[in-house]
This record gives sequence, C-alpha cells and structure tokens, in this order.
Amino acid sequence: MTGLRELAGQLWARVIAVSPAPGALDVVAVVAIVGALLLLPSWPRLRHAITIVHEAGHGFAATLTRRRLAGIRLHSDSSGLTVSVGRPRGPGMALTLLAGYPAPSAAGVLVAWAVAAGHAAVALWGALVLLLLVLVQIRNWFGLWTVLVAGALVGAVTWFADPAWQMRAALAVAALLVLGGLRAAVELPASRRRDGASDADQLARVTRVPVGFWLLVFVLAGLVGVAVAGWLVVAPLR
Repeated sequence: MTGLRELAGQLWARVIAVSPAPGALDVVAVVAIVGALLLLPSWPRLRHAITIVHEAGHGFAATLTRRRLAGIRLHSDSSGLTVSVGRPRGPGMALTLLAGYPAPSAAGVLVAWAVAAGHAAVALWGALVLLLLVLVQIRNWFGLWTVLVAGALVGAVTWFADPAWQMRAALAVAALLVLGGLRAAVELPASRRRDGASDADQLARVTRVPVGFWLLVFVLAGLVGVAVAGWLVVAPLR
C-alpha cells in the first residue's frame, strides 16, 4: 500500500507541476514551426491529430445529449466517423453533428489557457485522458494505431521532459489544434463529399438551415479559436 501511495503521489506531483510562462521567443518559434508544418506536405499526417479531437467532439456531444455512442473509426486519409444511436433528428443529433469542427479550436484554447497559467503538465495529462477515452471507442485497426502513437508521444513528453519543454510541447499542441482546426474548416467547402456526408451537409438536412451557413459557422469558430488562443498566450508578454 505504501508503494502505491508513493507512486500516486509522484504521479499527482507530475500532474500539478508548475511550468514556466512562455517567453516571446518560445511563442514565435513554436507558432512558426507549427505553421510551417501545416503548410508543408506534412499536413495530412498532422491532420490525424485534428481528426482525433474532431471525433472526440462528436462523441462528447453525443454522450452529453444522451445518445448512445457506438464507436469511432479513424481512416488513413485523415477522415473519421463517429457512430451514435438515437433520434435521427432533433437537438441531440444537431449538437452532435455541430460539435466536430469546433472541437479542435475549443481544445486548443483550453491548452493555451493552461500554458499561460503555468499548468502545461495539466494540459498534457488531460490530452492523455482524452486519448484514453477515444481509445476505448475505437473500432478499427488504423484508428487504434493512430491513437496509440499519439498517446505514446504525449506520454513521453509528460514523463521525460522537464517543465520548460513540457510548456513548449503544450504550446505546440495548442497551436496545432487552433491552426489545424481552422485549416480543416477552410478546406471543408472544397473537400465535401459528393454524397452529402459532411457534417455541414448533414446539419443542413437535420436543421433545414442552408449548408453554407454551417460552413461559415465552422470557419468563424476556427477564427475565434485562433484569436482567443493567441490572446491568452500573447497578453502576458506585454
């Protein structure tokens, strides 16, 4: 029992460890690197991280509205699918469909807030919890592999990196989520499937509100995410 208590104490100490506030050089360097990676051919691979959070958003909304979550699938083309069971129309279905694209931006804002508050470790451990929750819902091998790799990367940072590097890693996660979330929303009008299976198309059918409105909502959510996350990180530098 004593050994377990000591281990639990060590884990808790890691979770609540205080990280240094990011300096101007940290912010500029991390945002520049992440921004460049999002514009290079590495984007399709990085988009898997956006898809994980996107599908987690669907799953969270489905659970919140008392729909039965039946599984999540992640595909090699960086698309995903979250299946929930419940009424095919109504507020619950609409909220579930709506939650996907804003989810990375919302998560990025939370991570940025944690970094600015000196709690980068909390953000990284929170990411591990999110990945674990997604993992138990995964229903295909590629999805399993993707989540495990993401978990291994985040886990390595939480366990081996010092507070300063945890801060930089969490800052990179925040930048990836808000910038990647915005890019995914901007790309949606061109990448919509012809069978009308995109979130915006399904929302249009469920709510009878034109698809263009939902496309605009997703982009605006991405822009707000970038603005808020940026303000949270940059404001303390003044």
